[in-house]
Amino acid sequence: MAKEEKRVLTLDKYEHGVVINALNEMRNDLIGENRPTDAVDDVLLKAIDAPTRKVRGKVREER
Repeated sequence: MAKEEKRVLTLDKYEHGVVINALNEMRNDLIGENRPTDAVDDVLLKAIDAPTRKVRGKVREER
């Protein structure tokens, strides 16, 4: 079995809200089109339940 690749995003409070709102709008669009929302539901719940971590020292922005 292949090792699962994971991605980690570091978002501030505003960016987290943007992601939640975008996923919710996508979910609403899918519901309006009578299409399944399972994948979006899973990601939305992961984003909502994502743990927070306190940042120490200077914040370094990676690009």
